[in-house]
Amino acid sequence: MGAQQLFRTLSPTAVTQSTALPIKSFASRPFSKTPLRIVRLVSPPSRRATVAMASSGPANKSEEEWRAVLSPEQFRILRQKGTEYPGTGEYDKFFEKGVYTCAGCGTPLYKSTTKFNSGCGWPAFFEGLPGAINRTPDPDGRRVEITCAACGGHLGHVFKGEGFPTPTDERHCVNSVSLKFAAEPDS
Repeated sequence: MGAQQLFRTLSPTAVTQSTALPIKSFASRPFSKTPLRIVRLVSPPSRRATVAMASSGPANKSEEEWRAVLSPEQFRILRQKGTEYPGTGEYDKFFEKGVYTCAGCGTPLYKSTTKFNSGCGWPAFFEGLPGAINRTPDPDGRRVEITCAACGGHLGHVFKGEGFPTPTDERHCVNSVSLKFAAEPDS
């Protein structure tokens, strides 16, 4: 399944369906065998989309396997819960149309329509794709960590109640290194 099928608009009579396929079919990443479910969501016409979601739990890779497929910086952030310096990330001031995927496993995480400029120095989104992101309170209770639901890769943190003019009043503060971008095909 290619990116064009990922973005295909569904008809009003579409019914939710799911199909499993290997991730390499979606993201051209032959090192990952995490299966995806392609879910067609039925919603108001302005929000119709096909969404790819991880089918189950963290990918079972050893530390050595992750080191072999990730750059040293990706490994530090995704697997060791590091943070990139503010204002240095590739996607901080990037606002093209498309989908942001996990840099570790290729699972779609965010639509570009949920990205906004928060001024924090990292890419900010007001919501992730359904089922794509796990939330875990930090041990100190001050922040909530967000990770990829498919591979467990560290994305960043989510903050609530900051007063941004978004539908959810949330800011997903995400490391650019944790993301890859797939442009929306021209229609």
